[in-house]
Amino acid sequence: MIQVQFTAPALPAQGALALLVPEGGLAGGLWTLIEAASGGQAGRAAAAAHFTGAKGQRATVLAPTEAISRLVLVGMGKDPLTPRALEEAGGAAAALLHHHEHASLGVLGGEIDVAYAAVGAALRCYRFDLYRTQQKPEDKRHLVKLAVLSNDVAASGAMWQRHLPVLHGTFVTRDLVSEPANILTPPEFADRIAKLAELGLEIEVLGLEELTKLKFGALLGVAQGSALPPRVVIMRWNGAGGNAPLLFVGKGVTFDSGGISIKPAAGMEDMKWDMGGAGTVVGLMAALAGRKAEVDAVGIVGLVENMPDGAAQRPGDVVTSLSGQTIEVINTDAEGRLVLADLLWYAQERFQPRVTIDLATLTGAIIVGLGHDFAGLFGNDEDLCGKLIAAGNVVGEKLWQMPLGDHFDSAIKSNIADMKNVGGRPGGASSAAAFLKRFVNKTPWAHLDIAGLAWASKDGATVPKGATGYGVRLLDELVARHYEN
Repeated sequence: MIQVQFTAPALPAQGALALLVPEGGLAGGLWTLIEAASGGQAGRAAAAAHFTGAKGQRATVLAPTEAISRLVLVGMGKDPLTPRALEEAGGAAAALLHHHEHASLGVLGGEIDVAYAAVGAALRCYRFDLYRTQQKPEDKRHLVKLAVLSNDVAASGAMWQRHLPVLHGTFVTRDLVSEPANILTPPEFADRIAKLAELGLEIEVLGLEELTKLKFGALLGVAQGSALPPRVVIMRWNGAGGNAPLLFVGKGVTFDSGGISIKPAAGMEDMKWDMGGAGTVVGLMAALAGRKAEVDAVGIVGLVENMPDGAAQRPGDVVTSLSGQTIEVINTDAEGRLVLADLLWYAQERFQPRVTIDLATLTGAIIVGLGHDFAGLFGNDEDLCGKLIAAGNVVGEKLWQMPLGDHFDSAIKSNIADMKNVGGRPGGASSAAAFLKRFVNKTPWAHLDIAGLAWASKDGATVPKGATGYGVRLLDELVARHYEN
């Protein structure tokens, strides 16, 4: 993560300078200093580029002063300077500054805390370079230190410290989702989670023997075609003294070949991130523990690999889930819901949560319906769904509520078992959610289908191409707003 330091507004002694500018906002003390030091060059360059501060505008001035190597102007438009707007502008600025080892960042006008701009810059500067051994100089990230100009250094520093654990949790998720499947196997994933005990999390790992004794029949059916044994990992954060916990459940299919219902070869490499839901749950639990959240929370993830060897389950097989309900497996590529079925039942029975939220890269159907701008939201409690949508809007991780109902439930009716694991192509995301609902008791529950958001195919304002960490900040915002003491 880049190093951030807050300092009083002044011209930097070295490096690049980025200014976030509201529309018509090229004025004020800092701009006056820049104009004086540059002999008016900065203003002339901005005028020549027709830079007004309109949203999305960018302008660059090379070597405006002897000390400043580059001046970058980022327009923020006329909209109010919300935290999210500052994050996006900070991310845009960081993308333009990445060739500079040292840089400064300031905001012209507005009273909102510039720490949000620093958050956006940190999110945008993330890189997963673990396996890069050869890079061209222009491809390397150079920005390591960012001085953020603030009118209230103490307040900005305090706000930054509040965000640091959540940034760390987001990067934990991004790291996990970025890892290749030959490295991040179910046992290795479990071992990495166990290391988070240093944050104060209580970690419990269930292996093949325990899962067999507990009768995790649906989850084990998915895992049986892999040479790698499954794991279920339980993370507990006790920050509120024994209240009924919040429950977060994550699908952790570390690689999804589709099993016997094998996927097409093109794009199959992307299925390393079919553990994105589990990655988010792990990052969230790290964030809650890191900031000492005043809440009791349980995170549970099911870690399996879905492979097509001679022992793999077949289309048409019937498995008995932990709940005792039987499932006809019509398509072995609809495996995530089988994993979640046992996790949901087990965790709700054991922990008696006040709220249950599961996350999964569950269906391609949700991408067809919502693209890559919204995750799908399904639930049995309108209050919880409303809170989730509002939290997502605050941090820019948007949700769109999708329908549930008897029609989708009837689509998974089986001729020989209690249910089948797919309901056909029409409304596929909703019938998948209806399947999960059969394993939810009366607890308020929400299902987040994040298949379109766990991985980005291009750079965004605060999300570089690759693993996004979607859901960590959304759920942390939900907890902070509604569930902490």
